[in-house]
Amino acid sequence: MPIGRIADTLKDMPMFRSFRDEELFSMVRAMKIREFVKGQVIHLQGEPCTSMDVVAEGKVSVESIGADGSLLRVATFGPGSVLGMNLIFASKNSFPMTVVADSRSTIVSIPRDMVLDMGKVSFSFTEWLLMEISDRTLLLTDKLGSISMKTIRQKVLEYLYGEYLRQKSLSIMMDLTKKELAERLGINRTSLSREMDRLRKDRVIDFYRNSITILDLEAVTGSIDGNPQIRY
Repeated sequence: MPIGRIADTLKDMPMFRSFRDEELFSMVRAMKIREFVKGQVIHLQGEPCTSMDVVAEGKVSVESIGADGSLLRVATFGPGSVLGMNLIFASKNSFPMTVVADSRSTIVSIPRDMVLDMGKVSFSFTEWLLMEISDRTLLLTDKLGSISMKTIRQKVLEYLYGEYLRQKSLSIMMDLTKKELAERLGINRTSLSREMDRLRKDRVIDFYRNSITILDLEAVTGSIDGNPQIRY
C-alpha cells in the first residue's frame, strides 16, 4: 500500500484530523507499514506492545484460547480501528491475547515515542487518545464479564434473540458457519452442537442447513431475562 494512499486513508480518521497534510505525510514516512494475509498472526499473546497499530485496510480479530481448547473471539476490528492504545503506556505492556488477520490487512504501527510527540503537537489527539482508552477498557471489561457468567444455553439463546430482533423473524437465516458461531460465543464446536440438539429436543428451536427457527420465543426470552449480565 503506497505511502500516499496510506496518508489519505489516515487523514479521514478522527485521531489524525487535527494534523496538517504535510505533518501527516511526514509522520507516515516514519511509521512501520506491514501487510498480512488471512490467518497470519499479527501479535502473539505475551508479546510486548511497543507501538499503537492502526488498521488501514482489512479486518483483524483479538482471540483467546481457553483451557479446554475453545477459541474465544473477543473482538473484531476493521479499517480505522486502533490496537494497543491501552497497552503501549502500561507498566505490564504484554498482549493478553493473540491478534490475527481475518483477511488481507495493512497495519500501520506508530512507535511509542511518536505517539508522545503527536500529543505534544496536537492537544486534540491527546484528548481523543484518552477518551478511546477509557471507552475501550469499559467495553472490553463489560464483554468479558458478561461472557464468563453465561451458560452455553444462555449464550446460544442470547445470540438467537439478537438475530430475531435484527431480522424481525422467527426464522433466522445464518450467515455464520457452526465453527464461526462457536468462536463468536467462546465455546467449542462440539459443545455448541450438543446444546443445539438439546434445544431442538426441548422444542425451543428447529434447524435445517443455514436456517434456525425459534419455536418457543417465550423460552428464549425467559432464559435471557433471567441473566442480568445480558444486555442489548
